[in-house]
Amino acid sequence: MADQCDLRIHHDPRGFSDRFALLTVKLLRRLMDLFFRKRYGHRAVMLETVAAVPGMVGGALQHLRALRRIEDDHGWIRTLLDEAENERMHLMTFIHVARPSRLERLMIFVAQGLFYNAYFLLYLISPKTAHRVVGYLEEEAVVSYTRYLAEIDAGRLPNGPAPQIAIDYWDLPADADLRAVVEAVRADEAGHRDVNHDFADELAGSAPAKPQPRLSDAA
Repeated sequence: MADQCDLRIHHDPRGFSDRFALLTVKLLRRLMDLFFRKRYGHRAVMLETVAAVPGMVGGALQHLRALRRIEDDHGWIRTLLDEAENERMHLMTFIHVARPSRLERLMIFVAQGLFYNAYFLLYLISPKTAHRVVGYLEEEAVVSYTRYLAEIDAGRLPNGPAPQIAIDYWDLPADADLRAVVEAVRADEAGHRDVNHDFADELAGSAPAKPQPRLSDAA
């Protein structure tokens, strides 16, 4: 799993598209903060149903691009599809934890439809910006899961047994608890963060930005 230094990485925006990506993600976070506050299990359900979209969209469009140009994708397609599958397993795990209400399921339906179409168009216009959005989205996911762990450790949220689906997927001990699951998910998100920022840097034709610690957001 990623260590604490890795968990605090923040990529400083460079140029208009990076600032647009960061602003977009900050707006999405504000909306989630407003509705879910510290209901981190329910927040995770909403986050993961959105987070599972970019990998599938990016993978499909990179696949079509490789077909059109008759060239190798250099591993991008598999990486993005694996990301989508991983995020889907996050969602399936937290469904067992939070058990969303009918209203929340309706919100998921609407949010996924809006986000899919918006992200599809963004990827067509600027794949670099699209990957930067995901990089910043994953930064926020790391912060959210870090705060989730803090609430569990403080006893404000229950630390029940890990769902069986999580034990099987991450090969956790049979007696694993929810905290172990949240740590595993957070490590996944840190990995997706770095991959998408790297993809954005590669598309920009620039060296990766020097990561900076998020001192204010680390819980």
